[in-house]
Amino acid sequence: MALHPQLQAILDSSAGMPPMENVPPAALRASFEALAAKAPRPEVAHVEDRMIPGPRGEIRVRIYRPDMDQGHAVITYFHGSAFVVCSIDTHDVLCRHLCLQSGAVIVSVDYGLAPEAPFPAGPDDSFAATSWTVAHATSFGGDPAQLMVAGDSAGATMAIVTALRARDAGGPAIAAQLLFYPVTDYPDKLPASYIERGEGCGLTASAMRWGWDLYLTDPADRANPMASPLRAPDLSGLPSAYVITAEYDLLRDEGQAFAGRLTAAGVATTLAHYDDMNHGFLGMAGSLDRADEAMAAAGAWLAARTITQRSPR
Repeated sequence: MALHPQLQAILDSSAGMPPMENVPPAALRASFEALAAKAPRPEVAHVEDRMIPGPRGEIRVRIYRPDMDQGHAVITYFHGSAFVVCSIDTHDVLCRHLCLQSGAVIVSVDYGLAPEAPFPAGPDDSFAATSWTVAHATSFGGDPAQLMVAGDSAGATMAIVTALRARDAGGPAIAAQLLFYPVTDYPDKLPASYIERGEGCGLTASAMRWGWDLYLTDPADRANPMASPLRAPDLSGLPSAYVITAEYDLLRDEGQAFAGRLTAAGVATTLAHYDDMNHGFLGMAGSLDRADEAMAAAGAWLAARTITQRSPR
């Protein structure tokens, strides 16, 4: 199927922009945040930023509540980044939609980015923020017994490795993982999707390699399951998963491979493939019909895994 015409128009409008890897990270982050600030924002009941303790200093989180009741499922969300760019500000709209569609409290995490904070800073921050979320969930209407993790792209990597670390550490208990077009493996052997979709579809192969190489300062870490979770020897015991992949995405094959390995390991896994979408399309929820459909389906999957025992504040 051809790329959705709405997306094709967006790609056409961005033709001529400099490649990500040719722009200094600080300038690139500023441009992403300026673009995100123009998007329409759905209203949720309450939004607040907090600074929480982390392994390298304070971590900024943003908390979204669908209403002011108590006892909601709570989701720690990790934004996409190619390990280098974006923030809780660039993903504000996405998190608002996810909050409304799932009925859960969302805790969006500003984990450390390369090159200032290379691996393993991101996974360490993500695990610390998830542990903090469990300890403080009741203070913002969450139920610590209904913890989930979610993320897109490199943020989905953070969600996966947080689930792996929680499994191996004996907690915190995570009920589900929601993974939007996840990064799961360093591309030392190029999958077919890198070749087929590595140019002209949004995220490029050269940009992804640029991000990886800033993130991993030691080449030996390319095989570390905390960086490349597809290489984890054992995926059993992980929480149930909902994995979204897109046909026009160079990460298509590794996302599908990870879903296949979860299933083979006995993890209940749903793979939702969108054959006319590209990488990052869920970030256009509210502006792109297919993104709205995908967000609604993901939110319904999350909602089906929650205990609906909430009480007024």
